[in-house]
Amino acid sequence: MITLYGRRNSGNVQKVLWTLDEIGIGYQRLNAGGSFGGTQVADYLALNPNGKVPTLVDGDLALFESNTIVRYLAARYGNDSLWPADPAQRAAREKWMDWELSTLAPVVGPAFLATIRTAPAERDHKLIAARAAALADTFGLLDRELARTPYLSGAEFGLADIPAGTLTARYRALPLDRPTLVHVDAWFERLSARPAFRRHVLIEIGSTPDEWTRLERAEAGQTGKQ
Repeated sequence: MITLYGRRNSGNVQKVLWTLDEIGIGYQRLNAGGSFGGTQVADYLALNPNGKVPTLVDGDLALFESNTIVRYLAARYGNDSLWPADPAQRAAREKWMDWELSTLAPVVGPAFLATIRTAPAERDHKLIAARAAALADTFGLLDRELARTPYLSGAEFGLADIPAGTLTARYRALPLDRPTLVHVDAWFERLSARPAFRRHVLIEIGSTPDEWTRLERAEAGQTGKQ
């Protein structure tokens, strides 16, 4: 049985949950991180010395880093549509997974911290405007890419869409001014038609730190075998 450690409102955990459901394999999820804690104890650090989530355990194998976990699951348990055998086709997907880490996450994360994770009375609106502008530029690049292909993976949905799709959902949940992104919106609608995406990514996150924690704790019972 695969065990996944992490809370459901973590974007990095959501990537893994989405992948597990797309593949259709059984797993158990144990709450960890955020208000649940548990990531700094010795047993957890033996699995993941970073003390963060997610961590996936599959038999004797323990993995951390969400995109590595997603790649592993697709390579071991998925099919060719998610993770092609051809190295060129696979690399074409991997570049967008790496782009999500190197380019997209560094602009979504600070905007999330400046809004959802900051009380309204303490928010720096000049900083938030700067974050929104940086996001608009980055998502503009994504929009241009999706103008020529329906998915980041190509003609069909694939692994490249999972990391960027998860962060796009987070971006759309932030209380920010956003530009019109016709092609990103159309891609997002296609992703939203997938049950695994709706189940694991399109969840309520709240709009204040208190709401974030309340909703996180409300997920506490949603563990166990899937």
